[in-house]
Amino acid sequence: MGTCWGDISENVRVEVPNTDCSLPTKVFWIAGIVKLAGYNALLRYEGFENDPGLDFWCNVCGSDIHPVGWCAASGKPLVPPRTIQHKYTNWKAFLVKRLTGAKTLPPDFSQKVSESMQYPFKPCMRVEVVDKRHLCRTRVAVVESVIGGRLRLVYEESEDRTDDFWCHMHSPLIHHIGWSRSIGHRFKRSDITKKQDGHFDTPPHLFAKVKEVDQSGEWFKEGMKLEAIDPLNLSTICVATIRKVLADGFLMIGIDGSEAADGSDWFCYHATSPSIFPVGFCEINMIELTPPRGYTKLPFKWFDYLRETGSIAAPVKLFNKDVPNHGFRVGMKLEAVDLMEPRLICVATVTRIIHRLLRIHFDGWEEEYDQWVDCESPDLYPVGWCQLTGYQLQPPASQSSRESQSGSSKQKKKAKSQQYKGHKKKRKMPVGKKPVSLSSLPMTGGVRRSFSGDEELTPPPYRTLPAQTAPEAFPPPSTSREFSPSLKTVTTLQLKEELIDGEDYNFLQGASDQESNGSANFYIKQEP
Repeated sequence: MGTCWGDISENVRVEVPNTDCSLPTKVFWIAGIVKLAGYNALLRYEGFENDPGLDFWCNVCGSDIHPVGWCAASGKPLVPPRTIQHKYTNWKAFLVKRLTGAKTLPPDFSQKVSESMQYPFKPCMRVEVVDKRHLCRTRVAVVESVIGGRLRLVYEESEDRTDDFWCHMHSPLIHHIGWSRSIGHRFKRSDITKKQDGHFDTPPHLFAKVKEVDQSGEWFKEGMKLEAIDPLNLSTICVATIRKVLADGFLMIGIDGSEAADGSDWFCYHATSPSIFPVGFCEINMIELTPPRGYTKLPFKWFDYLRETGSIAAPVKLFNKDVPNHGFRVGMKLEAVDLMEPRLICVATVTRIIHRLLRIHFDGWEEEYDQWVDCESPDLYPVGWCQLTGYQLQPPASQSSRESQSGSSKQKKKAKSQQYKGHKKKRKMPVGKKPVSLSSLPMTGGVRRSFSGDEELTPPPYRTLPAQTAPEAFPPPSTSREFSPSLKTVTTLQLKEELIDGEDYNFLQGASDQESNGSANFYIKQEP
């Protein structure tokens, strides 16, 4: 909904179910948005003025929220809440006065919500995705399910279909079949020589596009030094080295002091990636830079290190300097993927902002579990996203759950050289899930260098449909007014005849001249 959210803001009026009513049928009333929090809105029924007694939260994209005029067009009754029913004798006149000039949702809002939740990736599509056990290579995987644009991929060789990997459809970790060969990236050939029935290659145009770069002039070279977010410990930015230059602007990066001898833990970043930085980035922005494992000349100084290793720094001008006006602020709440265990989405807070880089803190957990994430990452979502898509949201950790793991966490809180902190992923394990033992997982050179600590686990039973249910269907009440099937702009505000007398009023929905980002909301005008 990012491109069609428009001017949805405080004071926008909507029609919602009236829960303060004793009638046996489902009735509606008009409410105004008091406060917005992601997809969620705090609503107050019209007539309550400054009384928050019956305020309630509702997902703006849910099935029970409609633009003003929807009840009239659908034959649904508008009934004032019982608590304030006595305040006015002429509710119709009250609404005319309150709603004239007010804003409401565009009439096609629910259609736009539905369209925004249609995804081009489908089950049985084949892709190339990073091998979570060996980051230096990719493997073929098959889309098993799609929830809110997030893909559960099952590696093609997994006979019991439990060897999976979660990522968003716009993740830089997935590519079309043949991508690895085209740029010179390592690729694990599948033992399956023939496509399984029903499986087909994903069209290349569905994948996220990377910015074209010119490698003919001054460019990255093998051995150049830089700073990079460690994909296996996303709370740290480390001293790193370009190990291989691939085609189309892709680079293989290694973390100094933690690399396996065979390069099996190198990882691929594009030259325009917001996760790599020039030498000195951390110092300039007062971020702690993680020095190479075993490096003893502390505090770490780049000048000395470059001289000692006989290396040169990658030219600053080659890095991505674009910083979008993203609007994030410190303290904002959101729902964020735990990228170390990407099947989990958690309650999170933005705790620091460095240009386009966000420090994401998982509520209820220690700072050592924070992750650096780009502001345009497809793994960050507004509050209410999980509810809207039916994805399971992990709540903040309670004091008891933290204490139950404090012993093992403190013992393993040492440097990444011992293991990559896959143990910390136990913290958000859904109830009933058995934490995986690190001793059962593959190790490389004594250092755990794979993505997820959940190889032995099956994903939680995510719902595949949005959590909201469709509104109950009620036959329209008898009325002398007939509604045109082609009704677009003029809708009748229908009020329950037993409660309201007087003339009928029409409310015209016209496009706002203050719209932004496409179709937004509409002003309500009294029709002459």
